[in-house]
Amino acid sequence: MNLTDPYDVIVLGGGTAGVIAAVQAGRAGARTLLVEKAAALGGTTTTGGVNFPGLFHAWGQQVIAGIGWDLVRSCVEESGGTLPDFTHYQQPHHRLQIRVNPHVYSALCNEAVVQSGADMLLHAMVADLREEGGDGWQVDLCAKEGIIRCSSRVVIDATGDANATSIAGLPLQHPEEQQPATLTYRVGGYDPAKLDITRLNSAFDAEVKAGRLSYTDASWNTTGADLGRWLHSRGVQSNHIHHIDARDSAGKTRLELQARKSLLSLYRFLRRQPGLEDLTIEYVAPECGVRETATIRGEATVTVHDYQSGRLWEDAVCYSFYPIDLHVSSGSGLDMEMLTEGVVPTIPRAAMIPKGSRNFLVAGRCISSDRLANSALRVQATSMGTGQGAGALAALAASESCTPGDVPLDAMRSLLKAHGAIVPPSP
Repeated sequence: MNLTDPYDVIVLGGGTAGVIAAVQAGRAGARTLLVEKAAALGGTTTTGGVNFPGLFHAWGQQVIAGIGWDLVRSCVEESGGTLPDFTHYQQPHHRLQIRVNPHVYSALCNEAVVQSGADMLLHAMVADLREEGGDGWQVDLCAKEGIIRCSSRVVIDATGDANATSIAGLPLQHPEEQQPATLTYRVGGYDPAKLDITRLNSAFDAEVKAGRLSYTDASWNTTGADLGRWLHSRGVQSNHIHHIDARDSAGKTRLELQARKSLLSLYRFLRRQPGLEDLTIEYVAPECGVRETATIRGEATVTVHDYQSGRLWEDAVCYSFYPIDLHVSSGSGLDMEMLTEGVVPTIPRAAMIPKGSRNFLVAGRCISSDRLANSALRVQATSMGTGQGAGALAALAASESCTPGDVPLDAMRSLLKAHGAIVPPSP
């Protein structure tokens, strides 16, 4: 691996979208580099601890497939797991998400990237981006040994927080208030059936009123004690960390500190309660899960009306499927609205291209979308779909010496289909 030789495609971020983008670009013959700040690939699925990606199916039919789906399915098979019954779509949508072993999944991501021919650099992140006369980018990477200078025809921002877009000086939009984050963990050492939940909620309520705990240390509900759900779910996805903008390192540091402080305070309280003396923390995700930071200002923006109406964009790259899912810091903590039966939204290429940019693409949760649409399309299956779309567009743009926005749509669709993706038809 010679990082100083020019690349066709550099993918910044080896998470949910970035892995898929790099594999697609590599398989298409582009000289590709995948850059990831952590020790392992997989992002939200692995370091974020949300090892239940979805949704790949809508109304009983598969709508997102391709490289991401193949990785998820292979992980389930190699781990001895089973897939949900996707035809039973009337059940709660979270039951149609797919449990994967995060350790196996991360290793499969490594394998897929290497087999695609792409290079990989872990423990590194983007330090600077400079456009080269409209023909590509100089990319400075901050590695353990210092700054490494690379170049690439096309850059894909798959950081999740639009960090590369910001560094490149391209336009972003920021919500006035971010959705609360969640630290994923799992606890054990007790039998929920032997606990007096009413008494525990009473004791918890007293701690909150004394200012030593918050209701959302153990739930999304801001208005009262709800330890029963936390205890029965073993703590999984059962907290909210509020009012922290985690798009930069200082904000992310505050978030990680607050998330672990929340867990430690709750742990100390619960260990003093009857029946919970042997409570143990069995697992904590390496990173606190962030739902929202910034989105790009794209050549097109997916609105909640576009999403809920199932708009078929002329330049659609993939489908998306998930309810409107806005986490909030008031009331029950969640504003959810299901899609009307039969509706399947699509994601346009133009929402992946920052306004005024050349040879730059964005994949994952920070594509151009309004807040409510983004609360739905930010999820893992859709991010995998946009990742594969970005990888295909970048590879084609490099090989044809054009911009990603000028890649013929038929060529994009053909390449994606050749690698298993489900691509919406032209209107």
